[in-house]
Amino acid sequence: MGFFGRIREDLESARSHDPAARGSMENFFVYSGMHAIWMHRLTHKMWANPSLRFPARVLSQLTRFATGIEIHPGATIGRRFFIDHGMGVVIGETAEIGDDVMIYHGVTLGGRSLAKTKRHPTIGNRVTIGSGAKVLGPITIGDDSAIGANAVVVKDAPARSILTGIPAKVRSRDANKEMAPAVDPAEYIDPAMWI
Repeated sequence: MGFFGRIREDLESARSHDPAARGSMENFFVYSGMHAIWMHRLTHKMWANPSLRFPARVLSQLTRFATGIEIHPGATIGRRFFIDHGMGVVIGETAEIGDDVMIYHGVTLGGRSLAKTKRHPTIGNRVTIGSGAKVLGPITIGDDSAIGANAVVVKDAPARSILTGIPAKVRSRDANKEMAPAVDPAEYIDPAMWI
């Protein structure tokens, strides 16, 4: 998929994740989460070249200053990643994030070790991470899981888990009940505003 196709996909993802998303033009200019992700794509490509690592870090810090979102250039992020609100998000160097992941403000995907190894979490596909949650260490969160607000997660979780508390406890996610939207988006979104 080309550059403009990825941006279009990001804008569609914003509309599907955020009922406040009014239209692609507005979202393009005002969604700091998307700005941080777009800049991360550039810095991540730069990070692959050892001679460009310093400028990649400089650009990521400028992005942090502009958006309040810190994503290390070494982090690996999948498609349709959405950061809602974004302020205070920190994603560490060895973090790996799957496709269709959504996180809220104040989330940390951090480390628990100073060793130069894999020290940040691996987040599966279609995971939602609530505001203020801390996911720490080289752990794996399975696909289709949800992490509650302010949870502190330090252990692996299988697919379709719900993690809440400090430290987070794992329970199975009821796909029929938990995955359904609380409100039908058609009730409060005017499709004409998406243009």
